Amino acid sequence: MQAPRSSGDERQGWSGATQPPRNAARRIPRSPDLPPVLGATITPEGTDFAVHAGHADAVELCLFGDREDTRGESGLERRIPLVEQAHGTWFGSVPDVGAGQRYGYRVHGPWLPDEGQRHNPDKLLLDPYARAVDGEVTWRPEVFGHVVDEAFRGSGEQRDPRDSAPYVPRGVVLGDGFDWGEDNSPFVPWDRTVVYEAHVRNVTARHPGVPEHLRGTFAGMAHPAVLEHLTSLGVTAVELLPVQAFTHEPALVRQGLTNHWGYNTLGFFAPHAAYAAADDPQGVLDEFKGMVKLLHAAGLEVLLDVVYNHTAEQGGHEGATLSWRGFDNRGYYRLDGRGQDVDVTGCGNTLDLRNIETCRMVLDSLRYWVREMRVDGFRFDLAPALARGMDDAFDPDHPFLVALRTDPLLSRVKLVAEPWDVGPHGWHTGEFPPPFAEWNDRFRDGVRTFWLPDVARDAAGQPGHGVRELATRLAGSNDLFGPEDRGPLSSVNFVTAHDGFTLADTTAYEHKHNEANAQDGRDGSDTNHTWNHGTEGPTDDPPTTTARRRSLRNLLATLLFSTGVPMISSGAELGRTQRGNNNAYCQDNEISWLDWELADWQQDLLATSRFLVGLRRDHPIFRQRAFFDGRSVRPDGTAFDHWYAADGAPMHDGIWNDPRCRTLLLFLDGSLLEADSALVVFHGGHGDTEVHLPSITDVTSYELWWDSAQERPAATLVNAAPVGPCQAVTVTGASIRVYRAVTHPCR
Repeated sequence: MQAPRSSGDERQGWSGATQPPRNAARRIPRSPDLPPVLGATITPEGTDFAVHAGHADAVELCLFGDREDTRGESGLERRIPLVEQAHGTWFGSVPDVGAGQRYGYRVHGPWLPDEGQRHNPDKLLLDPYARAVDGEVTWRPEVFGHVVDEAFRGSGEQRDPRDSAPYVPRGVVLGDGFDWGEDNSPFVPWDRTVVYEAHVRNVTARHPGVPEHLRGTFAGMAHPAVLEHLTSLGVTAVELLPVQAFTHEPALVRQGLTNHWGYNTLGFFAPHAAYAAADDPQGVLDEFKGMVKLLHAAGLEVLLDVVYNHTAEQGGHEGATLSWRGFDNRGYYRLDGRGQDVDVTGCGNTLDLRNIETCRMVLDSLRYWVREMRVDGFRFDLAPALARGMDDAFDPDHPFLVALRTDPLLSRVKLVAEPWDVGPHGWHTGEFPPPFAEWNDRFRDGVRTFWLPDVARDAAGQPGHGVRELATRLAGSNDLFGPEDRGPLSSVNFVTAHDGFTLADTTAYEHKHNEANAQDGRDGSDTNHTWNHGTEGPTDDPPTTTARRRSLRNLLATLLFSTGVPMISSGAELGRTQRGNNNAYCQDNEISWLDWELADWQQDLLATSRFLVGLRRDHPIFRQRAFFDGRSVRPDGTAFDHWYAADGAPMHDGIWNDPRCRTLLLFLDGSLLEADSALVVFHGGHGDTEVHLPSITDVTSYELWWDSAQERPAATLVNAAPVGPCQAVTVTGASIRVYRAVTHPCR
């Protein structure tokens, strides 16, 4: 028997009845003052269900047969009114319901668009706390709460009476059992962390060592062939692009494309089922946990790129009704006084973390992924959107950030902010409170500019930007992270990420080539700080390819020799190209997938990447925990860290401020660390130049460790004749040299 689906008056009478309908859920034993835990919780008697719908008149739990996606004449959908309510949470317990049960909700309540209320019981809703999502969204007018045409256009005012159940996914009740064995987090300190930003599918889809049926999956990501690559490269943490359940925007589906990156979350508690080799919900959950367990066993931390700033109901009030909008549009989303969307993400449907229940949902989700899935941290997409206060301005003391910083579980994992959104005054690099680290876009832009456009300017005889910005980034970005005693390890340094050109493409393209995205070139950034070395796109011209490869090595080395936390975008070490596409978010194909069939120059680049990561790992001077600025001194009054000019003399303001200066020497003193000292020569001029190695207290000679002019790290360099202080050496145009400083035996 189904619960009534009738007028508002009848719903009001039903929800206020003193006697519940005969198929209503039974009462859950609980505190008389508090609602139960949200979601679906298996008990010895059955399953407890609880969901928040703060402005609803009534809520129906809908149970479905295994894998059923339609509601037919035989009554495959069983509706059970939830008659218990406290503080906006509706709940009940259903006997003899256990793991594997498919379910959803229907919510009765006001349809008042001008007030932000869009309840529609004709729409089946996914539980925001569902730990598994079964099925896909079929994009049809029926999945919208308001009337739309076949192109999904509508005013958003008229309520749609059609049933959406045949076209939307279900939540699945799951148990908690998993054998974690001896699993432990590696707990890698920030100063030893090297992040590898990866997409589950991109890394594994073409990997010849991964069995075909595991490619593109969590299991493939944890396959020994992939683990061997990661560990031999020397990275310590894998940061996965979104793996929480997501769906694809209708506009992309109509064009035969997908939201490949996954920044369109449909379920904050569920792994994305399409990334699993398993074909049942429990298997998907177990496969994700198995991946984490194997990555941990290999010494690798697992960080998740999470999207809590907006949801898959994107499009503002004109978007679909899949979950949150139907439960409590007015509570979950940031709205203005007319019930209209306040968009600071560019996608609409900005979650309003000023609302207690919304904030709690996000915190509960984060705790779930740490406690139950055992991940080691998070990168927060468009993080300022999560911390805009009552006046819509970014607030570093926003309750959500305070909760993260004080939570005994979440405050102990790695927290990384993408410190910008698209709202007013959206750029906030350096403004997040500790213990947050942040993506440092100033590092990306400064390092790229030094090695790419400024080298091109130098070749044309034009002044560039000098070396001051490069030095600031090398030294840990004190200008951004010095306040509040945050330190340089708050800076996650990167030169490329998933969003933008690949590392190889920064040296081969000056213009985006996004034709495959079918947006007529409107998507993707037009400001990329790149240089094609004289030819746009692929070329076989030897001088051009040689210069491009040297630029790749310069960018990687600068990243790994800088103070802060380096992040390598997957495929950078392989010279991966996206054919000039700088916004491949919708390309689930060979544009995005890593090609593991490597040419000789790519093998050389991989060897160089391994060498550079190893140099950083083995020598503490390249992973300092404090800022250095050339003014720190030893007890005898001499400096720990020095900046020098090409003539071997200390830098001074005249050189720092000279836009034509293209050469910078950095001396890193390892004496207090009881470690080797080093001299790094950065020469960003187009042509070769003469450099005098500086005379420094206790340094008797310099031994060449690495030269970016070499295609592959050469063992012969270590046996090269030492160079004495004040001696002149010729440095190849646009290259880096690293010397080990040999000190007096007394030190």
